[in-house]
Amino acid sequence: MSRPESRVRLRRVYESPEPGDGPRVLVDRLWPRGLSKADARVDEWPRSATPSTGLRRWFHASDATSDEVFEEFRRRYEAELAEPRAAEALDRVRALTRQGPLTLLTAAKDPERSHAAVLRDRLGGG
Repeated sequence: MSRPESRVRLRRVYESPEPGDGPRVLVDRLWPRGLSKADARVDEWPRSATPSTGLRRWFHASDATSDEVFEEFRRRYEAELAEPRAAEALDRVRALTRQGPLTLLTAAKDPERSHAAVLRDRLGGG
């Protein structure tokens, strides 16, 4: 099922930038392996809006293909996003969406089943 065109796009950070990307925001806590900062062309990297190390490790150790696991991950991550530092970072990213298209970048193999999709939904782009 395809999604309607959104102002907030998800892309893998390893994909080449495109003219319609708008600001490119890396939403991973760790810098992607094997990718130089010049090649990534990242405009923002709000680490405080990314999943905590503990949550990230829990999700990767779980059956991430399970709907129940993903929904539990979503619930926990949304709770983290409500914390003051994360909420402030999320507000800064949300401000970028008011200027036009925005691209959330992740190294996740399936961005639609990752924290990036949760962020897009919180930004009103899902």
